[in-house]
Amino acid sequence: MPKATVLIVEDDRAIAEVLRYNLDNAGYETITSTDGLDALNQARLRLPDVVILDLMIPVIDGLEVCKRLRAAPETQDASILMLTAKGEETDQIVGFSVGADDYVVKPFSVKILMERIKSLLRRRNSRSSSGDITTLGGITIDRIRHRVTVNGTGVELTPSEFRLLNTLILQPGRAFDRSELIEAALGGDALVLERTIDVHIRSLRKKIGDDNDFIQTVRGIGYRFREQG
Repeated sequence: MPKATVLIVEDDRAIAEVLRYNLDNAGYETITSTDGLDALNQARLRLPDVVILDLMIPVIDGLEVCKRLRAAPETQDASILMLTAKGEETDQIVGFSVGADDYVVKPFSVKILMERIKSLLRRRNSRSSSGDITTLGGITIDRIRHRVTVNGTGVELTPSEFRLLNTLILQPGRAFDRSELIEAALGGDALVLERTIDVHIRSLRKKIGDDNDFIQTVRGIGYRFREQG
């Protein structure tokens, strides 16, 4: 089963590091962001399962980030846990009203927070699992079983190729630049050249039999999955 992905949106680097350390040790895949605009970009690119969201963050505040995550089709199903020093009852009511699934007040217990995250994921997994499978143009990607089929025939992909295809197929028609695809497929800390993604794309095209031009080259930018219709 693939790791659950958690986006940590926190401008206090000490808190962010504590969260990341504990989440990594618990087996989650983590992404960190220190401002609201970057958080929205990261969420659209990486499609996290859970977002830990501070409210008092720069550029775009946490409440607005929550609203936009809920409004965007690709991120509306993410579980959002607000983690903030704003602990008044009215603050919590506002947080829930804009779409938060849970609300934790600082200072907080890391152990309790981890249990809250587990609870959110259990709730998420108990909902319809249709979001775990995407089919487009004869390509089916099953995120739970980590399988890909093309017209019913199984295709063996590397983990990087799987993440790359998953990123592209979830947002057909969107042009991704190479740096975005590197971050999605290889991780933001990967020390690789942007042209490395071209190698992965060539291999992926070969494996899925790209006669229908599923993965299109966008000149001067990068790649996109062809819109169906």
